[in-house]
Order: sequence, then C-alpha cells, then structure tokens
Amino acid sequence: MSQPTPPRKTMIIIGAGLGGLSTGAYGQMNGYDTRILEMHDIPGGCCTAWDRGDYTLDCCISWLLGNGPGNEMHQIWLELGALQGKEMRHFDVFNIVRGQDGRAVYFYSDPDRLEAHLISLSPADARRIRSFCNGLRSFRKALNVYPFLKPVGLMGRWERWRMLASFVPYFNTIRKSITVLMTEYSAKFKDPLLREAFNFILYEKHPNFPVLPFYFQLASHANLSAGVPEGGSLGLARSIEQRYLRLGGEVTYNAKVEEVLVEDDRAVGVRLTDGREFRADIVVSACDGYTTMMRFLGGRYTDDTYRHLYTETIKEEGMVFPGYFTLFLGLRRKFPDGDPCTTHLLSEADAAKLPGIRHPSINVQFRSMHYPELSPDETSVVYATYFCDIAPWRELHDGPEQSSRTRRGVEMHTLPVRRSKEYLAAKRRARTALIAWLEERYPGIRDEIAVRDVSTPLTQVRYTGNYDGTVLGWQPFVESGETMEEQIKKHGPGLPGLRNFYVSGVWATTGGLIRAAAAGRHVMHFVCRDDGKEFTAEIDRSAPLPTHVVVPVGQRPLPAPAPPPAPAKRPVPTGTSAR
Repeated sequence: MSQPTPPRKTMIIIGAGLGGLSTGAYGQMNGYDTRILEMHDIPGGCCTAWDRGDYTLDCCISWLLGNGPGNEMHQIWLELGALQGKEMRHFDVFNIVRGQDGRAVYFYSDPDRLEAHLISLSPADARRIRSFCNGLRSFRKALNVYPFLKPVGLMGRWERWRMLASFVPYFNTIRKSITVLMTEYSAKFKDPLLREAFNFILYEKHPNFPVLPFYFQLASHANLSAGVPEGGSLGLARSIEQRYLRLGGEVTYNAKVEEVLVEDDRAVGVRLTDGREFRADIVVSACDGYTTMMRFLGGRYTDDTYRHLYTETIKEEGMVFPGYFTLFLGLRRKFPDGDPCTTHLLSEADAAKLPGIRHPSINVQFRSMHYPELSPDETSVVYATYFCDIAPWRELHDGPEQSSRTRRGVEMHTLPVRRSKEYLAAKRRARTALIAWLEERYPGIRDEIAVRDVSTPLTQVRYTGNYDGTVLGWQPFVESGETMEEQIKKHGPGLPGLRNFYVSGVWATTGGLIRAAAAGRHVMHFVCRDDGKEFTAEIDRSAPLPTHVVVPVGQRPLPAPAPPPAPAKRPVPTGTSAR
C-alpha cells in the first residue's frame, strides 16, 4: 500500500518583481511558507527607480491601471497593500501627441472634452470622432465588469456564463474595437495629424494593437483608475514587499538562480550561482520566461507548443515588446512649458540619430509633475524614451551582458559591465542628440542639467535578465501572447510532465503591472486547486485607503471629485474566490 503524499507547504519563488511579490503575498495568505529569491538587492524588477544625487529617477509607472476604485484591478492592489496611505494623482490628459509642425492633439480621457477638442481640430472628421468617443463612453461602463480576480481557466460553467452575460450591453463596442487594428482605424481620418496621432495615444506606436486596448486605457483614466501613486515605482514595489513581509514571507536578495532542481519529474528546489541550494515543495518562476524555460530547465518539459513559442516565435519580429532607450535629466529649475506627458513625432533626420529606434517618435515626460517628492523643490526631472531594438547595441558590445562579482563578501549580480568604447560613444551621441532636440523645444534645458543618466535595452538585461531587454514580455493580440494565454487557460501555469512547478509574473500573461500582479493571484488559485484548498485573500488593513487628487495640465494638484459609484452587482467577498 503506497504512502499518502504529504501536503505541500513550502514554496520557492524566483524573482522579486511585482509578479513574484504578488505570488508570495497570496501564497502567505493561503497558508504556504514562501521564500523569494532575487538577484538584485532591491525589489520591483522593472518597477524600479534609482538615485542620482538629490534626484530619484523613476523609470516605470506613467499610469497604473486600477489605482482608483470601481473595478477588480483596484481590489488586487488593496489586497497587496500597494496603495494604502498614499495619494493617487490623476491627470485630465492621458497623453499629448505633437506633430513636427507644432500642432498638438490633447487626448483627454473624458470623452466629452476629447470629442470637442478633436472636432475643433478637424470638423471634417466629426462623424468618426463622435463614433470613437461613443465607444469610449461605453467602455467606461464595461470596465466595471471586467474580470481580474479569478483565472478564466478555473471558472465553472455558471461563472463563465455570468461573466459573458455581464458584457452583453457592451458587445458591439468590444466586437468592433477588437477586430479593427488602430493603424487601419486611424488611416480613415481626413486630417493628417489625427491619422498619425491616434497611433500614439499609448505613448509609442503599437502596430499590432486593435482599438480595444486604447479604449481600455483611456476609459480607466477617465474613471480615475489609471493615475500614478505617490512614491512612484520603487515605492509601489516596497509597499508590496512590506505587505509580503508582514504576512510572514522571506526575501533573499543577491541570490541568482542557476538551475531548477528536478527529481522524478518533480521540481524540488533551486541551485544558485554560488552553489547554495534551496529546497521546497513548490517552485514558482516569476522571472524572465526564456531564462526559465531554456536555462533553468534546459528546455525540458516543454511540449510542442511551448517549444515552438520559446525557440521560434520569440525570435520573430513583433512577438515580444521591444525594450527602451531612456534619457533622464535632473534640472535645477522648473520648466512651466513642460507637460506631464507628450509624444513628439520626429523627422526622419532626427530619428536617424537615435540607435535602434522603432518608430520616429519620442515620449517626453516632465516626471516631477507625476512625482514631485522624488526631486528637490523647484526642480524638474525629464524622462525621454523611445521603443528601441537591442540589436544595434549588441553589435557594439561583444562581452558578457551580466556580471557577478563579490563585494564585501557578498556576491552581487547587477554591477556595471565593461562596455566597448564604441558602445559608450553611441550612448553619448544619442544623449547629445536628444538634449539638443529638447533644447530647441524647451530653451535653457541644457544649462540647467544637474544630473543625467542613460540606459539602453542592454542595461535592462544587466538588471533583470529579461529577453532582449524587454520590459513587458509577450505582445498581446499576436501569435505569441495568444498562444501563451491559451496554454494557461487550458493547462494552467505549469509545464507538461513537471509536477510542483508553476510560472508567474509578466511572462505568464501579456504585459503591464496589474497583469503581473494578477498573475500572482491567479497562480495561487491553481496551487490551491491542486492542493484541494479554497483560495482566500483579504485587503490589507494596516494603513488607511488611498486619497485622490486631479492634476489639470499646467496646474498644481486639486482635490479629486468623488470616485465613480461601484457597479450595481453582487459585492465581492474578499476572503473567497467569488466574483
């Protein structure tokens, strides 16, 4: 007679990005003893910031889906303790797109203001503008029923039917917006600036995106649920880390995983680069997907679908989000003409000066308007970025892309890597070109620079190990993201033939901080299902709920209007898996 299998109790989580922290927090809420292993010495992964003198350079959150109430995204952040005790800042303009001739399109998230503004720019496009804004009005209501709390793959027949029924009033809006690419939709505008500008609502151009994600972001923004949190990106990660630690979890920093240990087709732990081994009943990888599949597991336990995804599809153009080239400038004074967020459309000549640029545009944010607490009073921080391919930077650097060295008896894994002279020269040229371009539009910037910092997709690889320096992982609405989501919907976040192993974080979904955080909740739903336990979660009550302010363009924060009323549906008990 075989002995009964002992219940699973301990869990190792690889990576302290938001996916790993979320997995750990929900693991602790459900009675598991968890430990997170992180190769960096701080939490957050791509959700991070760093100091240069008196300036904190925040490189992640330009908007945070779910930072306001009225949707299931918000509940996840409250369960993770991410927002409590903080001020949430909301802006009346989601993004400004400025053409080469100086004309500008202000993408107000409020559909009434947006409609009036767009018609004033191009009366000839009034009919198409009204149609777009009517879709946005409908989508604002649809967000109230959009599911985030429970994975669709674990919903019963009644739950799925109820979910689909809740979308019936918005069926036409969703159907039309998911079947038409924005590139096709925008091409029908008569005004040439509108034809271009609509493609850049989400800061960069996303050629494979249908209209739906543009509606989703604008509608969330209009509902006061896509602002920015006080303290910025690293502050958000620190808050979730503290919630995780209060729940009894442990984090080991400067710990770089080399291999997932497997015995009898069961994941039993991990081995670090320094030879240490950590054993557990469950292993969850919440770090780079390619590293997980092809290095930690050596390509084993991938069926035909996963094998093709990670050996063929991942190499095709457009399957993974590109990385970023980033320029930060800490300025000694304020620049009143600077807006929170503007995408500038570039000439081909200006774009040619920027290595790896995907599309002729740069996004410029006066970041101190988002996070005034991260720089001295009466100063500014400029954050200029563009979607950037890693290939031209790799051509200039033929050495290791990561380096581990011992410092004061501790092995460190994110220390600077020696780069070639050609690589450093290319960074200087790009920096110089961007500063010269900014000087033309914001005279005086060059003379007010106190600190500057530049990063490329190779910098992202050094700090996170992400494939080709991507921040967001798989692209949605294309073969890669669709395939991955279908795999998880059918088979869960595990691998065929390998027990006690799960994936979480951005590579188990399709990009974005709320999706990474939701992935941690979802993977624990599957773990609890496999262990015959009921999933449970609760809102963090250790600090007061967040407050909200609205920041009109060019003005200081004002008190926010009352948040939108909760949707008229059955309340969601936070201690259960019910929706």
